[in-house]
Amino acid sequence: MTFRNELTSLEPACSPEAAMALFDKLPAVRAEDILGRWKGRELATGHPMDGRLVASRWYGKQFDSTENVHPLLFQTPSGELFAGNPSKMPLNLADKINPDVVRKMGNFIALAKPVISTKKYTARLRNIEHRGVVTAAMVYDALPIIDIFRQVDDDTLLGVMDLRWSDKPYFFILERD
Repeated sequence: MTFRNELTSLEPACSPEAAMALFDKLPAVRAEDILGRWKGRELATGHPMDGRLVASRWYGKQFDSTENVHPLLFQTPSGELFAGNPSKMPLNLADKINPDVVRKMGNFIALAKPVISTKKYTARLRNIEHRGVVTAAMVYDALPIIDIFRQVDDDTLLGVMDLRWSDKPYFFILERD
């Protein structure tokens, strides 16, 4: 069974243990090798953030270089993509907001764009050690969050978001756009 098949067998939801078991089996990926735009989706594991990021009309991430990263791309209902400034979003409160409320707010993301959008880069890529493996990670500039990546295949990454305020990892998938 390929890693891609293993990931597919876990979607759309699985236990955190199953997600971490796959993550730990996946090979490392270098920060330099993941440049470009990536479309994201979550792998639901019962994390308090499950459903909220997708409901907000999160599109994915854009890695223009190891120093220049847009960690949160959003898509308006008309299809326009824009980078959101993580420091203007209550990510540490996300688990306290009902996903249905987030979904309704996501429908108005175009109205929020002037407040949350940014042209500035708000994260960087680094190769760091996580769970004994040196692999690509995205470090947010203004928040205590690190996204760590492992390679499923050439065009797919499994990511785990390490949030300082949560003892549970949040899992997501990125596919090269």
